[in-house]
Amino acid sequence: MKNIKKQIKQRILTGDTPTGRLHIGHYVGTLENRVKLQNKYETFIILADLHAYTTLSESPEKIRESVIEVAIDNLAVGLDPEKVHIFVESQIPEIYELASIYSMLVSHSRAMRNPTIKDEIITKGQGDSYSLGFVNYPIYQAADITCVGANLVPVGKDQLAHIEQTNEIVDKFNSLYGEVLTRPKALVGDVGKLVGTDGRPKMGKSLGNTIMLSATTDEVKTAVMGMFTDPTRIHASDPGKVENNPVFIYHDVFNPNKEEVLDLKARYLKGKVGDVEVKTQLFVVIDNFLNPIREKRSYYENNRKFVLDILAEGTRVTRLEAQKTLERVRKAMKMEYPSR
Repeated sequence: MKNIKKQIKQRILTGDTPTGRLHIGHYVGTLENRVKLQNKYETFIILADLHAYTTLSESPEKIRESVIEVAIDNLAVGLDPEKVHIFVESQIPEIYELASIYSMLVSHSRAMRNPTIKDEIITKGQGDSYSLGFVNYPIYQAADITCVGANLVPVGKDQLAHIEQTNEIVDKFNSLYGEVLTRPKALVGDVGKLVGTDGRPKMGKSLGNTIMLSATTDEVKTAVMGMFTDPTRIHASDPGKVENNPVFIYHDVFNPNKEEVLDLKARYLKGKVGDVEVKTQLFVVIDNFLNPIREKRSYYENNRKFVLDILAEGTRVTRLEAQKTLERVRKAMKMEYPSR
């Protein structure tokens, strides 16, 4: 009789900082990959509420509400609560202990060299008033990822630096104490980063240039019709630029009718279609894209007790894994002492 070994799925860890509802940039950056991969990988979705305190320390009520809203966003786009573990970071103290241990392996100068941290200090206008927790964000993220032994981390392009730092921590720990931690790989979505509706390189809630996954039809229409296009084009009959034009970037990403997109581009380049028509078509596309998400969101919004139950179970499962990881880490570091 053949010896048949049970195949163990590899693991994914990804998630969100709950500072408000999610937008379509989050969808193309990482949510889409989460949905695609949930059948192939054992998937852990973190709601990193502790991270939210780096920028919203005076708004605990908003963070708590955002945990629920972001959980609903994940479920609304198609994550199956029977297949994924959605958990709340602050309810797993083992993550804090792992982060504390990892911080001993990272120099202050290395922490400050993280390009994402440097960029956010500038874009959020923090000057020199940022917290120590803000600088330690990537170290906590390393603890989030390694606590479940994630093999793959679906992220947006701006998070790649954090995965690089996680692997530095993993490599240093394993070189010092033995092969204990799993080295993760990053997976960036087809669209690494979606430009804002105002043409800025990044879509962000704090920048006011988003289209939320929970947006109503009227909100979508207002956002799309007010989008930045070709600033050099004055009249509809003027030839326009398609490259780096946010309206056409969105068409490329969301419009399933590629022939229509090619036609719009060709006519736009020749000055034979106006911005209003191009935007109107985009509005229809995005509104249709959001309709099934709205339907699922409505179900979960009306069943919040079910959402809380999903979080409780996901957190329970994740904490068991984190406890196992911490036990291995402590053993490798000779942190085992007799107790009464």
